[in-house]
Amino acid sequence: MKAVQFLIMSFFLPVLLMAQSVSDPHFEVRLEQPLFPGKDGPLILFDQHHYNAFSLSGQYKGFADVAKAEGYLLEDYKRLISAENLAKAKIFVTVNALSHPSDWDLPNPTIYSEEEIEALYRWVHDDGGGLLIITDQMPSAGAVGLLAERFGFNVINGVTHRMDGQAELFNRTIGNLLPSAVTNREGRRVNQLRCWVGSGFIAPEEAEVFSVLGDAYRLYLPSKTKDMEHAIQPDIPYISGSNLANGALLKCGNGRVCIFADASPFTALLKGINSEKRGMNHVDGQDHIHLLRNILEWLSQL
Repeated sequence: MKAVQFLIMSFFLPVLLMAQSVSDPHFEVRLEQPLFPGKDGPLILFDQHHYNAFSLSGQYKGFADVAKAEGYLLEDYKRLISAENLAKAKIFVTVNALSHPSDWDLPNPTIYSEEEIEALYRWVHDDGGGLLIITDQMPSAGAVGLLAERFGFNVINGVTHRMDGQAELFNRTIGNLLPSAVTNREGRRVNQLRCWVGSGFIAPEEAEVFSVLGDAYRLYLPSKTKDMEHAIQPDIPYISGSNLANGALLKCGNGRVCIFADASPFTALLKGINSEKRGMNHVDGQDHIHLLRNILEWLSQL
């Protein structure tokens, strides 16, 4: 029952995080040996044009704090994606895009047009851009589905559920955190991650997967948000988390792509009336800053 209650409370992640959480005012970022001490690093465009549920001054302030401390330049991107606008940036970040701001029932169609998807693909493949796709549970997984598919990723538009109700830890002891370019970097080794309900995907064969769900998880596939409001109904279909990833890297032509299927690890939030920590400020997430720094550096091809 505890596991069921946890899933119910966590299902409406974008709304819950916006309505019941705030950026942790005590979260401070002090980096040793930042990549760009002169604050003159490459430009990161942060998508805000596709009903994205997070902002750099709100729930993703922790992300912004890390990127700025590293010396990257950040810009809120509030228009259609085009080759002209991408040309000035090195990294494009999309976090929890939504098909619609309030209607989350199926279908959750792509929010990115064919023209935008192709512009991003060409910018990555031909021009050497770095794309960071951070998605989450239904409905955001559906909204980003065709964009991820263009790079060979099949994102499942569902809701992850750890069946034993325990904390969603990904570490080397359990075996669901794998060696990779972003987890094995010398000086910033990542030994553990903590997630809070997301989604999963099937990665292309050439991708480098660095975190996996495994058979400890089910991925539920509701068709309506009300199907998960009060309990996990017995008729809600699900698939096993076996062979599903939730974090991966891909070299694509001259550029690179990273995809992660849970937005929480890159936040630093205080959630609910008890101000529970979530993200990079959580005791289980002490390596999250390392992971974020490693991902951005890998995407930058420094």
